[in-house]
Formats: sequence, C-alpha cells, structure tokens
Amino acid sequence: MPQRHVIDLHLKRLLEVDRFKDYGPNGLQVEGRAEIRHIVCGVTASLGLIEAAIAAGADAILVHHGLFWRGQDGRVTGWMKQRLARLLAADVNLFAYHLPLDAHAEYGNNAQLGRLMDWQADARFGEQDLGFAGSLAAPQSLLELSSHLERQLGRTVLAAPGDGRPLRRLGWCSGGAQSYFEAAIAAGVDVFVTGEISEPQAHLAAETGVAFVAAGHHATERYGVQALAAHLASELGVTQQFIDIANPA
Repeated sequence: MPQRHVIDLHLKRLLEVDRFKDYGPNGLQVEGRAEIRHIVCGVTASLGLIEAAIAAGADAILVHHGLFWRGQDGRVTGWMKQRLARLLAADVNLFAYHLPLDAHAEYGNNAQLGRLMDWQADARFGEQDLGFAGSLAAPQSLLELSSHLERQLGRTVLAAPGDGRPLRRLGWCSGGAQSYFEAAIAAGVDVFVTGEISEPQAHLAAETGVAFVAAGHHATERYGVQALAAHLASELGVTQQFIDIANPA
C-alpha cells in the first residue's frame, strides 16, 4: 500500500507541478489517512463527488478542479465547510491538479481528448503551451467534426462557423480556454475546440473565418484524471475508479 507522501511526490514529479503558474495549489489539498489503497477520481471536488467517493471506500480523491483557488474569501463557511467537513470526518485525502494535468503530454486532459478523438498533436500554442494543434487525417466539414465530438462526448456542442472552409488544421484546449482562441488563430488552425464560448469568440470566428467549437467544460475534462488514476494503479498498486458527477456546463 503506497503512503500518501509517496503518491504526492510521484505526481509532483510526473506532472512537473513546479513548472506552472496556476490559479491555485496543485497536489495534496486536504490531508487524510497515511495509507492509500483505493482512489476515486473525478473532475471536480464537489460535495456530490466527495460523498460518492466516501461511499465507494476511497482513501483518496483525485480531481482536476480542487477546493482552493486564488482570490477566494478564505472563510470556511457554507459549501466550503460542507465539503471540508465530509473529507475530514472520513479521513480522506484530496489531490488536485489543474494546469499540470491539462498540459501533460500523455496523461493530460488535452492529450487524452486528442486520443479520444484521434487527433494527433504536432505543436503547442498559448500561455504556458497549454493549447495543442495538429493536422486532421483528412479534411472535414464543421458539421462532421461537431457530430464526431457529440458522439464521443455524449453531449450537444455549440459552434461558431467561421467562413465554412474545409477543416484541415485543428487546435484544442480543454475546459474554459476560450481566451486561447486568438493564439489558436495565430497558430494557423482552421478550427478551435474548447469547453466554453464567451461573447467575443463568435465575432472573432466571423471576422477571421476560423471556426470555434464549445464542447463542454466538464465533458472535455473527464479524461485526464482517468488516465492519471490508471497510471497510479499500474505503477503503485492502488485500485481506482472514476465517478462522473454530471454537469451540463
């Protein structure tokens, strides 16, 4: 049975945590029991995931979106008290990895989304090189690309169509990476896929001709934690399971 500190150090090195300037702490966010047999992974450390993980016998929870973010109030009240109280009462560890998990070339959200969609990355773009870019195996229409995303992710996507050109080169960045659209355009893509769209991106798509597809923040970030938990099971001998707490965003 691996010790908590062994898993913490292993993931710190694997994900190169110290390389990233992030919006919150990466690594062990809540300390629980020292020995870890079973890990539950999920996208966000919501109360729903915490309670489901405790019911599943988790010694640790591994998430992409943790509890603590830059600019928070800092008081342990309301929803924060509820989440922390459940973790502490059950003596369950919480590990969270944000940008390091987005960026990792093998286990990261972007790498795993590319694997799911059969996209091959040959370049990076954007701040901290989080965006992935590559050429599609064959030109596609926006409808073909959007339909494939919907089948794979199991949800409806929202597309700003650009100028209708055949899609040959693609950029993607999971989650709330709509601000990366300009960097994707500069990188020479025909379409950019991320989780969310904001008002300015629809105008940029119309004016530049580059299509924009919002495929869901949660939906595009379900895969990194699963790959990372499977790695821990293989390397360190823990058991693991993924619990998906549905989220329409």
